[in-house]
Amino acid sequence: MSIETETPAPRRRLFVLLPLLVFLGLAGLFLWQLLSGRDASEIPSALIGLPAPQTSLPPLEGTSLPGLDTKSFTGKVTLVNVFASWCAPCREEHPVLLGLSQDKRFTLAALNYKDQPENARRFLGDLGNPYQAIGVDPAGRAAIDWGVYGVPETFVIGKDGRIAYKHVGPLTPESVRALLLPQIEKALAAPG
Repeated sequence: MSIETETPAPRRRLFVLLPLLVFLGLAGLFLWQLLSGRDASEIPSALIGLPAPQTSLPPLEGTSLPGLDTKSFTGKVTLVNVFASWCAPCREEHPVLLGLSQDKRFTLAALNYKDQPENARRFLGDLGNPYQAIGVDPAGRAAIDWGVYGVPETFVIGKDGRIAYKHVGPLTPESVRALLLPQIEKALAAPG
């Protein structure tokens, strides 16, 4: 003799309605996000306004440039660009960086992320070198301290050594004009 247990009707309805309720909840959340006016491509950084992480990376071998040392940021505006030779978007943004390197009001430094030195040198030899300092981060540990999501990323460091702005993704002429340059101007105008 077997005893069959049957799920009570209200409980059965709950199992049927549960996926619908979850779907409606998620749809509502997505709709709220869509209508909020926030730029969905903008990734917030918890480091904005905080001192740049203490970093002292060795220079890229085979160049005459110094490594990346945050102690050298004090008193001047510095852009720190995270790049790698294996990064296709880094190639796309490189002409923009070459253009930015012509502006002598700030220093353009690099964090070379998880790259082989010979590949990084070839990348810069083929495309040109916009940087005044290049620190090598072969294991990606310094990038973790900086809160890097991926390459390329660019940080604006104020004269006070604090992170003023973070741009995730490749720089374009439009993003430089609309986003990066206003942040650089603000950093240049701020007291050191």
